[in-house]
Amino acid sequence: MSACTSQFDSRFDPDLVRRLVKLTQSGLPLVDNPWAWIGEHLDLEEDAVLSLLRQLQEDGAIRRIAAVPNHYRLGYKHNGMTVWDVDDAHLPRLGPLLGSQPFVSHCYRRPRREGWRYNLFAMVHGRSAEEIEVYRAQIRQLLGDACRADEMLVSSRILKKTGLRLGNRR
Repeated sequence: MSACTSQFDSRFDPDLVRRLVKLTQSGLPLVDNPWAWIGEHLDLEEDAVLSLLRQLQEDGAIRRIAAVPNHYRLGYKHNGMTVWDVDDAHLPRLGPLLGSQPFVSHCYRRPRREGWRYNLFAMVHGRSAEEIEVYRAQIRQLLGDACRADEMLVSSRILKKTGLRLGNRR
């Protein structure tokens, strides 16, 4: 494969990849062996399905395969993006520590902007507004003196989250 060709492995039939995406774009089936189920629908052996998925992930076409629970249905109806102004020198240590907390689903560093001092973001989920405040207090304690300020941005509405969706055209 030359440097000018597609980033995806040419040994995979584009039609096969399209069929795989269409088959799984709404999620994997809740069956004992989803890889075998996919294989049956694509006329592939289970090992070939896993190999295809692995290669597509290595090639960057698929970022990850993971469960995506609906936290609202699980009772976690309160959430907020907590934002923190943390001393940059402490971020390599504190970012992973914050991200490992069980009540944090997303944690990442963002550059500061004019008029926006916050550089560490953490999405926090809880069953009540009070629980969220307890978590924020725990985060403040974790960050200690390295944290200069914080706020919480609360969602005004729920956005439908979906992955890649293919239309019906070939």
